[in-house]
Amino acid sequence: MNAAAQFDRGEGLETSTFTVDGLRCAACIAKLESGLPQISGVVSARVNFTSKRVRIDHAATLADEDLLSAIDRLGFKAQLFVGESDAAAKRESRMLMTALAVAGFAAMNVMLLSVSIWSGAEGATRTLFHWLSAAIALPAIAYAGRPFFRSAWSALRHGRTNMDVPISIGVVLTAAMSLYETMIGGAHAYFDGAVMLLFFLLAGRFLDSAMRARAADGVAALMRRVPSDALVRLPDGTTQRRLAAELAPGMRLLVAAGERIGADGVVEQGRSSVDCSLVTGESIAVAVGCGDTVLAGTINLSGPLTIRVTAAGDATMVADIARLMESATQGKSRYVRIADRASRLYAPAVHSLAALSLVGWLIAGAGLHQALTVAVAVLIITCPCALGLAVPIAQVVAAGALMRAGVLIKDGSALERLAGANEVLLDKTGTVTLGRVEPLSGMPDRPTECGILLSLARASRHPLSVAIAAWLEQKGAVEIALSDTIEHPGLGVAARIGEQVVRLGRPDWVGVAGTGGDQVSAAFRVGAGPVRLMIFGDALRPDAAAAIERLRGQGLVPRLLSGDAVAVVDTISGTLGIAGRARMAPADKYRIVEESAALGRKVLMVGDGLNDGPAMKRAYVAMAPASGTDVSQLAADLVFFGDRLMPVPIAIAAARRTMRVVRQNFGLAIGYNLLAVPLAIAGQVTPLIAALAMSGSSLLVVANALRLRRAAR
Repeated sequence: MNAAAQFDRGEGLETSTFTVDGLRCAACIAKLESGLPQISGVVSARVNFTSKRVRIDHAATLADEDLLSAIDRLGFKAQLFVGESDAAAKRESRMLMTALAVAGFAAMNVMLLSVSIWSGAEGATRTLFHWLSAAIALPAIAYAGRPFFRSAWSALRHGRTNMDVPISIGVVLTAAMSLYETMIGGAHAYFDGAVMLLFFLLAGRFLDSAMRARAADGVAALMRRVPSDALVRLPDGTTQRRLAAELAPGMRLLVAAGERIGADGVVEQGRSSVDCSLVTGESIAVAVGCGDTVLAGTINLSGPLTIRVTAAGDATMVADIARLMESATQGKSRYVRIADRASRLYAPAVHSLAALSLVGWLIAGAGLHQALTVAVAVLIITCPCALGLAVPIAQVVAAGALMRAGVLIKDGSALERLAGANEVLLDKTGTVTLGRVEPLSGMPDRPTECGILLSLARASRHPLSVAIAAWLEQKGAVEIALSDTIEHPGLGVAARIGEQVVRLGRPDWVGVAGTGGDQVSAAFRVGAGPVRLMIFGDALRPDAAAAIERLRGQGLVPRLLSGDAVAVVDTISGTLGIAGRARMAPADKYRIVEESAALGRKVLMVGDGLNDGPAMKRAYVAMAPASGTDVSQLAADLVFFGDRLMPVPIAIAAARRTMRVVRQNFGLAIGYNLLAVPLAIAGQVTPLIAALAMSGSSLLVVANALRLRRAAR
C-alpha cells in the first residue's frame, strides 16, 4: 500500500482516502457511493462533498492503482490524499475567481453594446455592434465556461450526466446561434444572455468553493492549537527540542509557565494551573499536580511542569476532536440546496423542450433558421435566471436585515436549515452566560484590604486574579505596596506588608475549611486575621430568559450542555427553566447531537468554545457568538454579536420568513414558465421578447425578495 494513502489496519481491511475532482451534485455522490462497492474487495465508500474526498474501506489486497482505476471508470479523476489538499482547493478557488471576473467584464461590456441595438440600431451599425459583442463574448465564453465544459465532457464521456451538461448545451447553442445570426446579418444575437448566465452560475460555484474552504479551515485552526515542537528531557538528563510529530508515549516534556502543552500526558513533577478551555470550554483554570492528566493544546499558566507523554500526534484528544469535526462535515455534506433539487429536474426538462421544438418545427416544414430561432427563444425564455435568483436574492436581502440586527450569515444555505430547526442545544459558558469570570460575593469593601488584594491580584495572571483586579479597578481601589511577593504555582500568591503575611489563592492553602462546594472560589487573608472566602461566577446574558421563552414560543425545545460542575449547571438551567447536562466532554456533546439526529430532530447547536466544534459541525445548523473561539466561529453557519442572546430567536424567525419568500419565488418562476413556454414553442415569441420576458421574471423575483428587508424583527 502506498504510504501516501491514509489507512487504518483491521482484520485484513484498510481505509484509503482519495481526493476526487468533478464532484458537483448529489448524483455524483450517489455514483461513487453505489459504484465503488460493486468492485470486488471494496466494502464501502463514503464521499465527503465538503472536502471533495472519498474514503474507501477495502481489502488489503487491493492496490492504490486498482482503486484509482475504479474511480476513473466511474468518470472521476482522483489522486491519493496526502493530508495537504489545501493547494488544490486554493487552485480551484483562484480558477473560479478568474473565470468569474472574465465573465463579469464581458457581460458588462456586451450589455453596454446591446443597449444601442435595443435602442433601434439598424443595418451596418447593428451588424457592427453584433461583431463587437461576438469579439468580446466568444473568448470570454470559451475561457469562463471551462469549469462547466470540462465537467460536462467528462460526464458524457463516461456515459452519465450532471448539471453541467444542460448548462453547457444552453451556453454553446446560444453562442453558436448568435454567431450565425451575426454572420448572416440577422436582427438578433444573444451574446449578452450567454455571458450573463455564465456569470451568475460562476458566482454560485465560487461561493460554494469558499464555503468548503472555510469548513476545512475549521479543522486546520483546531490543529494549530497544538504547538509544533516541545522540549523533551532525554534519558541522560539533557534536553532537546523535538517536533510534535516526533513525540511518543513515555517521553518526558518540560513545559514552562505560559507554554502550550504538546501532547497528552500525566504530570510527574510540579504544580500549576492549566487553562483547559480547549476541552471543557470553561474559562476557570484547573489546578494540577503530580498524577493529574493534562491534554495537548491546553496552556500551562503558572508553574513549570514535567509531563510523561501518554498520547501524541493523531492519538491526542485534540486530534480526536478534529476527526469528529471531519466526520460531522461529511454528515452535513449530503444536504442539497433547494435550487439544486429543483434544477436537477427543471434544466433537463427545458432543454428537452427546446430540442423537441426544433424537431417539431422542422417536421412541420419550417426552415432550419426558423426552427433554430424558435428553439433559441425557448431556451432563452426558460433560462433559469429567475429560478436561480429565487434562493440567493432572498438570502442576500435577509442577510442584510440580519446583519443590521447583529447576526452574520456565513453560509446562505444555513437559513433553510435554521428555518427547519426544532431543537436547540446551548452551551453554557460564553453562550448562555457572558463567559467572563466575575466576583459574586465575599469581596472586601475597606480601602486598605482592597489595596492589598489589588497588589496580590496584579502579581498573578491566573484568571481569578485577573477578575479580582478588574473588579477592584472598577471600584477605584488603589494598590498598596507589598514586599517579598511570591507566586506559588497551583496554590496562590503570598507577600508581606510590614510584619504580616498576606495571601491570595486556593481556600485550603490560605486556611479555609469550607471551599464553597462546587462553586468557584478563592480566599484572601491578612496576617492572622479572618479569612475572606470569595465566590466567583459567570453572569447570564441579560436577555437569556426572554430569549429562551421566545424559542419555546417558536416551537423549539431548548437544552443546556456544559462541561462545568453539576451544581453550577443546575443553577443556570433552573433559572432558565430548561433541562441541563453537566460535565460534558466534546465527544459527549457530539454524541447527544447524533442521538437527536437519529430521532429525526433538526438540531440548532449554539456554542462558543473549541470544545463545541464537533457538535456544531454535526448539528443540522450552528450559531456562535462573536466572542467565541476561531474554531467555533468557523464551525458555525451564523455568528451573532453583542451581549444579548435574543439574536438567536430573531435569526430563526427571519429564516422562516425567508423560506416562505423563497417558496413564493419558486412559484413565480415556475408560473412564468408555465405561461411563457407554450407561447415560445408555438413561435409566438421572438428571441428579443423572450429575453425581455426572462428579465421581467427575474425582476419580479427580486421585488418579492426585497420584502425581507425588515425580516429581522
